[in-house]
Amino acid sequence: MGGTLALAKIEIMRLRRNRRYMMLTLALPVVLYLLVAKQVQHVTAYGVPYKAYYMVAMASLGAFAGALTSNAQRISQERKDGWIRQLRLTPIPPQSYVVAKIIASLATSIPSILLVLLLGRFYGDVQLAGWKWVVIGVAVWAGTLIFAALAVAIGYRYMPDTVQPMTMFVYLIMTFLGGVWFALGGTLQKIGEALPTYQIIRVGTDVIFNGTVSVTSIVVIAAWLVGFIVLAWLSVRATAETV
Repeated sequence: MGGTLALAKIEIMRLRRNRRYMMLTLALPVVLYLLVAKQVQHVTAYGVPYKAYYMVAMASLGAFAGALTSNAQRISQERKDGWIRQLRLTPIPPQSYVVAKIIASLATSIPSILLVLLLGRFYGDVQLAGWKWVVIGVAVWAGTLIFAALAVAIGYRYMPDTVQPMTMFVYLIMTFLGGVWFALGGTLQKIGEALPTYQIIRVGTDVIFNGTVSVTSIVVIAAWLVGFIVLAWLSVRATAETV
């Protein structure tokens, strides 16, 4: 366990010095919320004020971007460079590398989520009961696991040149059709309901609106999480002899 935590600490320190990571996870969501929140005072989305919906969406944007794009690229590059192979020669358990990456994703997503929620409260003037803030934050934070698992699956399977456009494509599809950039309606909303990004945001807006969470949202989120964990396990296992 000590080796896993040591690797996670190193990864967290590396991510904190990565400017591209900081732009995607902190700067972009904050700037977008500052630009939009005050412009939609009398607009609603999913039954809640648009500024409240957009708060949940921007918290998700930063958390998911860091978990997927940065992790997948880094895992692929380290696999290519032989770093994972070197770790196999140490006393550190084989699974420690993957676990450390996931821990780092969860840890580094916290500042992004908290910052946007604080903006929602003090800049967007979103008024909620204390427990609702906690549920929203935990829901978005837990959703990070989905994309951390996908990052492992992609990073272990593909080379760095392929990983970058692939993760960006997946990320854009998930966020666009998941209603992260803007609220969905009509056909797009029907499509979005099948995606974890949409359902994570709906957990937040449902909690704000009526204090409950839809069973459908939980099922969809759980299904994607299990699916990506299985993909990650298969990818790690398939490349066990080559990394």
